[in-house]
Amino acid sequence: MSASTEKKLRQAAREAGTDKRTLAMEKEAKEKARQKRRWTLGTIAVVLLIAFIFFLNSNLLYKATALTIADEKYSASQMSYQYSEQYYNLVSQYGSYASILGLDTSAGIKGLDDQPCAISAEDMSWRDYFIQAAESSMVQEKALRDYAAENGIELSQEDLDAVDANFEGMEEYASAQGYASADNLFDANYGTGVTMDLAREAYSNFSLANKALESYTDSLDFSQEEIDQRYESYNGEQDFFNYAYYYVIAETTETTGEDGETTTEVTDEAMAEAEATADAILDAYLSGEGEDYVARLDEAVASQVEGGKATQPAKVQGANLSSYKEWMMDSARKAGDATATADSTGSGYYVVVFLSRDNNDYNMAQVRHILVKAVADENGEYTDEAKAEALAKAEDILAEFEAGDKTEESFAALAEEYSEDTGSNTNGGLYDSVTKGQMVEEFDKFCFEGHKSGDTAIVYGESGSYAGYHVMYYVGEGENYADYIARTDLQNEAVDQWLSELVAGYTPVEGFGMRFVG
Repeated sequence: MSASTEKKLRQAAREAGTDKRTLAMEKEAKEKARQKRRWTLGTIAVVLLIAFIFFLNSNLLYKATALTIADEKYSASQMSYQYSEQYYNLVSQYGSYASILGLDTSAGIKGLDDQPCAISAEDMSWRDYFIQAAESSMVQEKALRDYAAENGIELSQEDLDAVDANFEGMEEYASAQGYASADNLFDANYGTGVTMDLAREAYSNFSLANKALESYTDSLDFSQEEIDQRYESYNGEQDFFNYAYYYVIAETTETTGEDGETTTEVTDEAMAEAEATADAILDAYLSGEGEDYVARLDEAVASQVEGGKATQPAKVQGANLSSYKEWMMDSARKAGDATATADSTGSGYYVVVFLSRDNNDYNMAQVRHILVKAVADENGEYTDEAKAEALAKAEDILAEFEAGDKTEESFAALAEEYSEDTGSNTNGGLYDSVTKGQMVEEFDKFCFEGHKSGDTAIVYGESGSYAGYHVMYYVGEGENYADYIARTDLQNEAVDQWLSELVAGYTPVEGFGMRFVG
């Protein structure tokens, strides 16, 4: 090998070695770069995951728009509050009977998506039902608040104070229930992100909408002719009837078919026997004497049926009368009239005696009262001593009133100080529109025995929930009750029509936040 050739080879080898080192260095650099990128991407993923978890645990998702109505957007939390209100209103209305509707309340507002709604004609879950109900309510409220803005209707300071009163003591109540704050209580019971301020704002909006509705309702005016015509159109179905009856049940016969199924039926022979018994009772009644018509009917029943006794229902509205409805509503009907008529179901015969009819042509009463309850003993009984103590306290209260200026305002102040009636002791003991039979017997008698404004008395009262004495103050007569029924009906009809037109231009649009409701 020549020297020149060897020199070239050594040079090539050096160059080759240099290239290999270069390539190795480049390869190592690229690998380090790839590792760095993998580490960086992994770090970013972890950071993003942590950020996402933080995002989920914050209330940011619940601020997302769940519903838009016209120019107003409602967050998922606002929607959750309205949704929960619908749920709690239904549960409050039906109580333990909610299960009959197919609603399992054991999990509260959670888990409603898996429960089919039995009261809807559509195929939907209870969550769907309450969402739909909330949207409908919110559309109406929004339309009414817009109406309020257009007509200068605002909440007064008194109205705002009433709103605030609903939330007074909420922090203390939340603490007593084991919550760290009122916000935690609302969050737990109404949905994530629901706070006391949010609930207060919702209640304030509701109050304004309600004030707008009342304003429109109060603006409606109907002539006496319109009111009279509406009441006449009821054809007696709003009147109240007093009567007594005895029901002769036809005997039933069981038969077994070829398929082995047993059926129960009333034969023509059984109905004929029931009719004969009813006719015999009617004849015995008509041949009897005296104006105690219930006692006469009892005697007639006993003469035909061993141990039989008539039934005397409380005031029954005409719309709820049974098979004898047409006979009972005859304008010529008078006390003591009687008839026998077949049950519309074909199961027997009624013997009915007409006692009286009340066409609601009387004025309602306006009264104030102060209830003093007797204290029940350990058995839930009211002893004579306990009643005497309650009477003595009632007499002291009346004496305090008599010793003062004896005005309605002073009586109202005493009612708010002493009355144990939670239904009226925050409004001066006032019952503004008392109708016959609405109150316990003695209270009712005071209202409709012809008092003049300012008359007072102490009357006994007892029901299933209390026994005690009412210190009474007669304010005056109210509206004719028949007129009130007809006018209220006309008002409701007009308001329904108005609301239907008012909300026609409002369409709720659901947004991304709806999935976080509930």
